[in-house]
Amino acid sequence: MMSGRPSYRALVNDGSARGQELPPGITRRVMSYASPHWRSILLFLMVTAVGAGIVVANPLLLRAIIDQGILPGNTSLVIWLAIAAGVLALMEGVITLTGRWLSSRIGEGVIYLLRTQVFTHVQRMPISFFTRTQTGSLISRLNTDVVGAQRAITSVLQSVVSNLISVVAVLITMLALSWEVTLLALAMVPLFVLPAKFLGRRLANISREAMDNNAAMSSLMTERFNVGGAMLVKLYGRPEEESLNFSTKAARVRDLGVRQAVIGGLLFTLLATITALAMAMVYGVGGVLAVENAFEVGTLVALTTLLARLYGPITTLSNVHVEIMTALVSFDRVFEVLDLEPRIKESPNALPLPKGPLSVEFDQVSFRYPGAAESSVASLELTPHTEAAEETQVLSEVSFRAEPGRMVALVGPSGAGKTTLTHLVSRLYDPNEGEVRLGGLDLKEVTGESLRASVGVVTQDTQLFHDTVGANLRYARPEATEAEMEEALRMARLGPLLEQLPNGLDTMVGDRGYRLSGGEKQRLAIARLLLKAPSVVVLDEATAHLDSGSEAAVQEALAVALQGRTSLVIAHRLATVREADQILVLEDGRILERGTHDELLSAGGLYTALYRTQFASQDR
Repeated sequence: MMSGRPSYRALVNDGSARGQELPPGITRRVMSYASPHWRSILLFLMVTAVGAGIVVANPLLLRAIIDQGILPGNTSLVIWLAIAAGVLALMEGVITLTGRWLSSRIGEGVIYLLRTQVFTHVQRMPISFFTRTQTGSLISRLNTDVVGAQRAITSVLQSVVSNLISVVAVLITMLALSWEVTLLALAMVPLFVLPAKFLGRRLANISREAMDNNAAMSSLMTERFNVGGAMLVKLYGRPEEESLNFSTKAARVRDLGVRQAVIGGLLFTLLATITALAMAMVYGVGGVLAVENAFEVGTLVALTTLLARLYGPITTLSNVHVEIMTALVSFDRVFEVLDLEPRIKESPNALPLPKGPLSVEFDQVSFRYPGAAESSVASLELTPHTEAAEETQVLSEVSFRAEPGRMVALVGPSGAGKTTLTHLVSRLYDPNEGEVRLGGLDLKEVTGESLRASVGVVTQDTQLFHDTVGANLRYARPEATEAEMEEALRMARLGPLLEQLPNGLDTMVGDRGYRLSGGEKQRLAIARLLLKAPSVVVLDEATAHLDSGSEAAVQEALAVALQGRTSLVIAHRLATVREADQILVLEDGRILERGTHDELLSAGGLYTALYRTQFASQDR
């Protein structure tokens, strides 16, 4: 079941795991992921034990063929023992495949469980987690580290259990055949272990550097190949420099690959040479003993055959501690994400929001954005840094009420806290003080499902998945029919576009919807909101950055979307501000003024100044 060569993977593990402090109890926690597979693990151990038995049975059969069959001239015994050796060879092949199947079944089961747990947990994290986390680092936890964590279990099975059983069985058999030759073979073990450790450490350093350079090359390709990056390169980039930059990184990866291949080849050539020398020495010593009739020729052949199956497992076992520690470090990195508690949690006694129009009420709400320690872990940030203990206050004692079915507009200079206020309505964040209520219920006491169903948001930067028009619409309501989606598109003033789409609702919108114009993307977002039919609508400058034609179409669609719904609108255009039932003027996180358009103009305060600078030209 085991080959004579040491595991290449065991020789190239990241040596940085040596001496690393791991949290107490991590081994027990790791084993909890193996416990659902205890039947497969038990079967694997049984198969491994049978495989170890076959490892020593073949040389013993070879010994019997020579000593009891060939030398005495017993032809029939030679034939039957040869058949038995062939059957054992077939059994060894079946057992090896069975062991690999069981090992992969256990390992892939662990990967599946970890990946689904991490993905589900990350979905529950608040938006503050994603604003700080480097996406590539987070994806690495789901890929590289999860696979590394899998090895914490499979390495124990393959590298420790298999090799340990094999070494014990081989040593017992060799000692039974000849303790002198066995001691000589064990004396040669340092010649295998020392080169494996020295060159293995070199391979580990090169492998780690190769992974880092591959990651850098992949990051460069990812940035340049997405639509936004490609457009930036087309507009501002210099193709020759881009190619030179990429070729430099690719050349480094190439050179490291060559070094890795050379050192790896040197290691195995060296180990093969030492094995050959060890076998030559055993043949020499054993041959002398056989000539002197200390033992038979078949015993000598059996010993040398067993010798080939001894050094490989011993060499692998000498490095298995680093392998397991490296895997446990990966497990710890995965646990680091799983142990990060979401700040936004659903109450065990949460109530669903009532149907129909809902009031929106802020009661003495104060808010500051959470710091790094509260929302993320340092290893997931691109540039971790220490922040001040006191964070800037974004909202201070904000109170207002939007009656059901009415529109409240939010205006004020940049950084006044308008967008933050709308984030609290969607419960992307919780206030530090005060309450945000919908329909009279504190958002901390309502179910997440009913909140998502009751609040619809359209932002100035529309997010569309790289999927079809229909799939992007169904994200708001999965059970929607094609007729309902087409009606939502028409209500969003996208009827003409729907008729022009080559595959109708099955047309791909491209990465982030780049195959659509800005106005079309905004109206598709509004169609998605109409399909959802929420009770409360939040518009965060939904018409910003649009030309006059697109703005007019979006405004028509918004007028339909807001009918009969409570709405909070971050005002950017004059028409939206004038039609609001109430306008809140924010500055430095506080409501400075409130009232209707005419009331605020007559007051002559900040709103009047904003009107004169932003909107006066539109009245001329």
